[in-house]
Amino acid sequence: MAADLEEKTDRYEGLLAEALDAASVAPPDGTPMHDAALECEEMASSYLEDGRHFRDDDDLVNALASFSYGHAWLDAGARIGLFDVPTEGHLFTV
Repeated sequence: MAADLEEKTDRYEGLLAEALDAASVAPPDGTPMHDAALECEEMASSYLEDGRHFRDDDDLVNALASFSYGHAWLDAGARIGLFDVPTEGHLFTV
């Protein structure tokens, strides 16, 4: 079970990092939607950092949760048009 948790945690960290790289803010600068996109992006980045901290402390459960929450922020933002994201592949559910 521990090996499965470790593999899944590593995989989800990679997915979040890749999704952050692939997402770009869609709304025009200076609009409330642009500000909302930046906030979502910041939340996702913060969860990535938190997850890495938890993993470094061998807290894989909280690391996995952090990576999952971070990806959820990006995925939700993509679904409502805050981010331009790839529509093919495994990173987003758009």
